[in-house]
Amino acid sequence: MKIPTATYRIQFRNGMTFDRAAGLVPYLKRLGISHLYASPVFTATSGSTHGYDVTDANEIDPSIGGREGFDRMVKALKAAGLGLILDIVPNHMAASLENPWWHDVIENGENSRYARHFDIDWSRRLTLPFLGDTFEAVLENGDISVKPDPNTGKPALAYFESVYPLAPQTYQGREAEVLKLAAKADIAALHERQPYRLMSWRDAPRDLSYRRFFEITGLAGVRVEDKTVFDDTHRLILELVHSGAVDGLRVDHVDGLADPKTYLQQLRQATGADCYITVEKILGEGEHIPADWPISGTTGYEFIAALSDALVDGGRIDDLRKAYDDVAGNKVDMETELRAAKTLMADRNFEGEFTTLLKLATDIAETDGIAIDKASVKSVLRELLVAFPVYRTYGTTSGLTQEGHDMLGKVVAKVSSGPNAPEPQALDLITRILAGDVSATASGEAAEFRTRFQQLTGPLMAKSVEDTLFFRQHMALALNEVGAEPLPRTFSIDRFHAEMKTRLERQPDAISSTSTHDTKRGEDSRARLYTLTEAPDLWAEHVTRWRGINRASVVTLDDGPAPEPSVEWMLYQALAGVWPPNLQPDDAAGLKALEERFLAYVEKSVREAKLRTDWGESNEAYEKAVLDYAAHLLSPENQKFLADFKSAIQPFIEAGVLNSLSQTIIKLTAPGVPDIYQGSEMLDLSLVDPDNRREPDFSQLENSLESSDEIDFSSESDLRSGATKQRVIRRVLELRRRKIELFRYGSYIPMFLRAPKVIAFARKWKEDEVVVVVARKNLAAVDIGDAAGQAPPANLGVTVAPGAASYTDLLTGDIYNKEQLPDAIATPRPYLILISNTPSGAQL
Repeated sequence: MKIPTATYRIQFRNGMTFDRAAGLVPYLKRLGISHLYASPVFTATSGSTHGYDVTDANEIDPSIGGREGFDRMVKALKAAGLGLILDIVPNHMAASLENPWWHDVIENGENSRYARHFDIDWSRRLTLPFLGDTFEAVLENGDISVKPDPNTGKPALAYFESVYPLAPQTYQGREAEVLKLAAKADIAALHERQPYRLMSWRDAPRDLSYRRFFEITGLAGVRVEDKTVFDDTHRLILELVHSGAVDGLRVDHVDGLADPKTYLQQLRQATGADCYITVEKILGEGEHIPADWPISGTTGYEFIAALSDALVDGGRIDDLRKAYDDVAGNKVDMETELRAAKTLMADRNFEGEFTTLLKLATDIAETDGIAIDKASVKSVLRELLVAFPVYRTYGTTSGLTQEGHDMLGKVVAKVSSGPNAPEPQALDLITRILAGDVSATASGEAAEFRTRFQQLTGPLMAKSVEDTLFFRQHMALALNEVGAEPLPRTFSIDRFHAEMKTRLERQPDAISSTSTHDTKRGEDSRARLYTLTEAPDLWAEHVTRWRGINRASVVTLDDGPAPEPSVEWMLYQALAGVWPPNLQPDDAAGLKALEERFLAYVEKSVREAKLRTDWGESNEAYEKAVLDYAAHLLSPENQKFLADFKSAIQPFIEAGVLNSLSQTIIKLTAPGVPDIYQGSEMLDLSLVDPDNRREPDFSQLENSLESSDEIDFSSESDLRSGATKQRVIRRVLELRRRKIELFRYGSYIPMFLRAPKVIAFARKWKEDEVVVVVARKNLAAVDIGDAAGQAPPANLGVTVAPGAASYTDLLTGDIYNKEQLPDAIATPRPYLILISNTPSGAQL
């Protein structure tokens, strides 16, 4: 298996085609990339911006170049010696009329060849929640009629631009008669005879007959656990792997599958041993990828979480929390807030999935002759879902794994002793069902319950934490990231080093990400906002002053001020994270461009919070007030605020640039395969999607790389533009290509220095060694406020002695013998990457 030395993620669509990507290959080669890492390229719904809504898994999307364009891109990659990793989506497909399989299921119901390809409950009619209101209301308004399908001429139910096919037996032999139906009662009767039921999108959370991806009714679950379905959905994928066009696969949302381990084993067997496979998987605190999964690792969200240990000032995080609580007007209890978010998801957003589990449980109880109160079972289910600390367990049809048993035991113990402890008999019932301790008669239903439970805990966790709690609580936005722990924890260099050693031991070939298409903000924005933890009092003073300047823009509504103080805190912090380094208060065009992006982020933020407005039930008065406030912040007329804000955040910008270089160097040298998300090789101050899926200016990136190879840490313009970062990436990736074994297999040796402002470690493999020293707590370096006066002692106290005779600094070319090394490390400078010279004395 050829393990990448570095990947580069490109988002296809939105103007990015295969031919354009092929044109970027020389740039990627010069940057030091070994593999292009492509977003889904299979045919998706018309106008798809991401490709995860696949309509044909066995066709390359014509909208981005089709198979011919794909082959041209592969040829360009191979000619340059680069590989290709594809993002595949086995969990779901588009529930769209454009999907021929889904269309066939709508038309033929349970008799369709593809009826079992999708995870559909065929005990009732297929629900299609794509109407703006109930079927009855839409029919009454005259929005549904019988018309010929424009593609086939057959009678169909038409709803605006959507044309739903009729089951053949309901019209065959009398097509002309059916096409003439106009009376509402006749149309309703015809609808009743279909294998599907058209319904309002609002009813989907409580009444859906198919498994969906998270809350997205337009994405239907696929049963890849079925061998026929696996073969049908992977035909082209495997062809591309076996032909050598594709070198690796990234498996999207592996936790959505009925049996991830069996799927991955099947995928490994089908692709062969040489295919590099990673999975999108969120790891909880202390959780690891199952050792028996035949993969190289995850796509790296846990790496982002580990970086926060390196760059957050753990000694001052409580001060920032107190400052936020003071502004919010109450002490935030994150455990209570997490419970509230999870309960909301279980009771409302996933009501249908919850109800399915409840019915299965009560049916099993009846089968096994257990008299149980339905309300008690409901309470148990809710408590278990709320208490589950990880995305899921990995039980199969035969029961739970030992790890699953252990996890279930911990959750049951917590629930039993908690303030909302459910009725013991009901808890015992659910525990036995999950463990498979039921009668043979009930074993089939228990297996289905176990699968459905495991497929629900992940989406519920994601929507509760990433897409609710993290938009409600704003103490430190940099910590509200995919893969981050929602509850308060300690941050320390010791934890960082421990995580890196674990990473080397358990998944040395996993992808190490700092930005993705799903992260909540770009890596440079996050690095900048980490610095707030170094000066919480100063930040709080700024927020208080800015709130005073903009007080007149707060609107008093019946349900309180808009925006409320906690949202004001969020707005200023988010704006500080996204503010372009060189934007001036009098740059009206620049302010307008930022406003367009910022307002989209603000609208999404308040809706995702689900407190005073929501996606389904928007509070127009509240949203308008908040958006007007946010727009006022960036108004050219608001010069007093803009001048103050721009001046106040400069130290955070400067420190953020240094933080960004630190996290970049760590990513490039620590265990794992570094991934560069498109454009993040320079400055990435993106906001949550869709902002983070904008195409970067590739011409600017190429020109910057060509302009100079010099790394000058004193150049403010290079630091602020990201040019320094780009050059560091190129230089270190070139080293990784030459020292493959060092970075793949090399031991990870923490270097404990008596200095609070550095992170240091060594990697060693046989005679090769690299010593890495990067800066942290960088706000002190710009000498401001309460972060000042933290300069490191002159003697850094290296406690791990390097082994080579001499070293070359990769960034400067300076050479140090072994005796000079401690002084070299002690000399004040932001970064060192020291490479051991060969025993023969040859220099790097």
